[in-house]
Amino acid sequence: MAHLDEILWQPSDHLLTSSHMAKFQTYLASRTCREFSGYEGMHQYSVENTEEFWQAVADFCGIIWQTKPIQSYQPPQPFGSAKMLGAKWFEGGTLNFAENLLLQSKPGKTAITAYAEGTPTRKYSQEELRILAGRCAAALKKSGVKKGDRVAGVVSNIPEAIVAMLGTTALGAVWASCSPDFGAKGILDRLGQIDPQVVFFTDAYQYGGKTYSTKSVIAECLEKLPSTLAVSIDHLDSGENPASGVVAYNDFLDIAPLFFYEPCSFDDPLYIMFSSGTTGVPKCIVHGVGGTLIQHKKELLLHSNLGSGSKLLYFTTCGWMMWNWMVSALSTQTELILFEGSPAYPDLNVLWDLVHKEKITALGTSPKFISSCMNAGIALDLQAMASLQTILSTGAPLMPEHFDWVYKNCGQVHLASICGGTDIISCFMLGVPTLPVRRGEIQYAGLGMAVQSWDDNNQPVIGQKGELVCVKPFPSMPVKFWNDDEDKKYRKAYFNHYSSDAQEVWRHGDYIEITPSGGIIVYGRSDATLNPGGVRIGTAEIYRQVEKIAGIVDSIAVGRQVKGDTEIILFVKMNEGNKLDSEKISEIKSTIRKTLTPRHVPQEIIAVTDIPYTRSGKKVELAVTQAVHGEEIKNLDALANPMAMDQYFELGEALNGRS
Repeated sequence: MAHLDEILWQPSDHLLTSSHMAKFQTYLASRTCREFSGYEGMHQYSVENTEEFWQAVADFCGIIWQTKPIQSYQPPQPFGSAKMLGAKWFEGGTLNFAENLLLQSKPGKTAITAYAEGTPTRKYSQEELRILAGRCAAALKKSGVKKGDRVAGVVSNIPEAIVAMLGTTALGAVWASCSPDFGAKGILDRLGQIDPQVVFFTDAYQYGGKTYSTKSVIAECLEKLPSTLAVSIDHLDSGENPASGVVAYNDFLDIAPLFFYEPCSFDDPLYIMFSSGTTGVPKCIVHGVGGTLIQHKKELLLHSNLGSGSKLLYFTTCGWMMWNWMVSALSTQTELILFEGSPAYPDLNVLWDLVHKEKITALGTSPKFISSCMNAGIALDLQAMASLQTILSTGAPLMPEHFDWVYKNCGQVHLASICGGTDIISCFMLGVPTLPVRRGEIQYAGLGMAVQSWDDNNQPVIGQKGELVCVKPFPSMPVKFWNDDEDKKYRKAYFNHYSSDAQEVWRHGDYIEITPSGGIIVYGRSDATLNPGGVRIGTAEIYRQVEKIAGIVDSIAVGRQVKGDTEIILFVKMNEGNKLDSEKISEIKSTIRKTLTPRHVPQEIIAVTDIPYTRSGKKVELAVTQAVHGEEIKNLDALANPMAMDQYFELGEALNGRS
């Protein structure tokens, strides 16, 4: 029987000596005249020597500066205080994000290979991408866009989205995007807050073999955004003319390219990212040029071992931060393989077939997709997966059974579970190609990230569950929230819970355990932890046991307040041909009692037809909790499948009627 922390993969001798992480360790040792006891020692150095470390990352990863910075880090005043807000990074330096992604372009090297339902495969060389981005920059400038202005995309994961982002950031303007399936309210909840000067939109897209037009939705949005110029992308090549007042993408780019990159300071705005919005209007999180670039280059180059010769396919939409993270791989000379469409159409082999066809070296996916493959009985040909070196997974905790399935079907790949979020547009903990992969664990905290797990006494603990906190500044902290006077919303979101006059601590909202080996287990969102009898239980603990029971496809657990206590309600989605009968309920309860504790056993186990998810693939326990208690859910449009919530309101009424 497999154990939770069993080692499933060991780095090869080649990775231990020739990976970018190994080379960086050698470089850092030479630069600092220190010897590091492997990754663990290097990580300790990275959080204790902030200025030296981040300067070394900038130099090793090849950040392209227009003006060299005076210093790499100045802590919040007074010097040496245990505060995070107010830290200054690479002061005096100027750089441009698009320039860092495009400057090293080579005429014959492929930058993007794009696959999308309903369209032929397209390829763009690095030089072609540079020219297209230059044309877009020229067109935006002609339209009046300047540094600091907002440009938005309601776009599919296609090359035009990348071109629009690069053209925007070349001018020092700010890019924000969401996917075209959001609907008018979801789009306006986001773009209505930031007043974009130009919006690019995909006029139609195909998903699961069906075609969806966005024209009426965009028209509705433009009525509420009267000062916005709209640029229509004829993604499915319909040949139809855009509506009156809307400019066709090809016509917009019919202009000589502008090869000028606006100088930006390290903290100038680059992206506006939107929170999921499941509890209200989405927060508008502003991320800086330099912080985004240096974190992404560190994570892509060192932690994911991407570079020249790599091919990355990350299944994502333009409404998820993984799109922004993926596009930054252009700065490492990695070729992007874009996929737009359903990962289950015509069947669940579509992404795996692309791995074989394109000889992809790194595949980005989610636990939800791996679960779907497991439940469908997908068995992969190991030879067809021979090119795969790395599988990246995020969006939710990766279960031990997911590890087992990957190593059975994909061979000896580096399985890197990563965890961070839109809030930091990067990762707190992720893969390390020079460390072993242990079953059920994220490998380690990222370099430069002072991650700890705090108990109820606000003390760091090892081998116990606690709150994920970060106790030292890092460059990809948000610059600010949009329209947030005196950073009140920013502080409330991350700092008010633990911070004092003497110390500022970032509370991320995840419930985790740091193991003695430095690995990290995520037990779910800390605001969704269950508290029966005052004992804190992470929802992922229950999912790990329930979702390996035969016949169960998915599940979601919430706490229901009753008589001064919390009782656990477990909703399960059964596989086709299976039903939740008394025997299955007994099996679920017995499994949970034996593998966990009696406290974990649900009071009620109820069958449902669907589990609600955000558009980035996260279960929404809070929305289900609200429904169970008969409370209003403020923003159903933020869900990928909002109709799923109807049954939870009905079930909540039934439960409350029995109380």
